Amino acid sequence: MDAILVDTNILVYAYDRSEPKKQRRALQVLDGLARAGIGCLSAQVLSEFFVNVTRKIAAPLSVAQAIERIEHYMQLWPVLEVTAQTVLEAVRGTREYSLSFWDAQIWAAARLNQVGVVFSEDFNSGGGVEGVRFVNPFANDFRAEEWGL
Repeated sequence: MDAILVDTNILVYAYDRSEPKKQRRALQVLDGLARAGIGCLSAQVLSEFFVNVTRKIAAPLSVAQAIERIEHYMQLWPVLEVTAQTVLEAVRGTREYSLSFWDAQIWAAARLNQVGVVFSEDFNSGGGVEGVRFVNPFANDFRAEEWGL
């Protein structure tokens, strides 16, 4: 199976104890992607992860804990860079597909790096844009085994 880009919300739910059902699913998905060696992240996702887990969840991580988690992900997962071309492609995504800029930048990173699937709860699940498919792993019809997880 080809790589799957993981959006910020999945990483954050893995640390958010106030959403136990989503936390369990996020951990299942992340563990499965790591075992299968098909998960990837973007620099944007890691940046958003840091802000969210240190400021926006009910029991925030310390800065040191967040840094440790980011370093861990960087060692185990490919991280897609956000380049000037990624920004331009994201702007095109906002113009042509009415995506929010930050969602468009996730899409652009996937598209420019030939990653055909983004796991996120922020996009229209099952939909896609220019060869990038969006899948919500928190949806009732999500089946981990269909993804080899």
